[in-house]
Amino acid sequence: MSPTGFLARRDTTAVEEMDKPDCDPGRLENTYRQFGLVNAVVSGWRHTYVTLLRPRLSTSSSCSLLDVGSGGGDVPRALARWARRDGLDLDITAIDPDERAHAFAVARPKVPGLAFRRAFSSELVAEGRTFDAVISNHLLHHLSPDGFSSLLRDTEQLSPGIAVHSDIARHRLAYGLFSVGTLPLRGSYIRKDGLTSIRRSYTPAELRLRLEEERSTGWSVRGAPLFHNLLVYEGGGDDHA
Repeated sequence: MSPTGFLARRDTTAVEEMDKPDCDPGRLENTYRQFGLVNAVVSGWRHTYVTLLRPRLSTSSSCSLLDVGSGGGDVPRALARWARRDGLDLDITAIDPDERAHAFAVARPKVPGLAFRRAFSSELVAEGRTFDAVISNHLLHHLSPDGFSSLLRDTEQLSPGIAVHSDIARHRLAYGLFSVGTLPLRGSYIRKDGLTSIRRSYTPAELRLRLEEERSTGWSVRGAPLFHNLLVYEGGGDDHA
């Protein structure tokens, strides 16, 4: 069902407070800190890891994963823990160009197999890097049309195997539930920016249209629990066993 009312169209002009260079540092740090709780509840990465990523990662040799736009780093930290628990030798690189996000991420306790770097995905393409898997969490709605196109191109070069870009699906119920559920989270930008994110996010049909406009092959849009879209790339690389 397509959203109606003020959610009928993507609000591409709305700007999240934490994206502003002059936002309050204390509230921004609290936002990064609270992301861990929010993502654990609503992002669905455990399900995505089990159903899409883990089956494509080697159980007999080392493998690698890139997280693009990793923010405060809670998602790659969770992936590192799950992989280690499953006996996988997974090397994770988490990149974000924002110096504030990078500073927060590297100040947290180190996790074996996880490295943070302040960089754009295009820099890793220029270096000739490749990974067994590429992911992003809640990144797509931040991107301009040109940025969206660049992410697709970079992803195709960075991972010949699989990529999963997970983002919020714009929906009235998602907006209402998030609005109420985040009321207890004080002293951060979580609630205000989260609602802005929902207004900026895509519906599944809009994402499919973007892929048609890009004339990109190997990509598909899949629904995921808790009002999420998965933009999945399967480039035809060999599956690991």
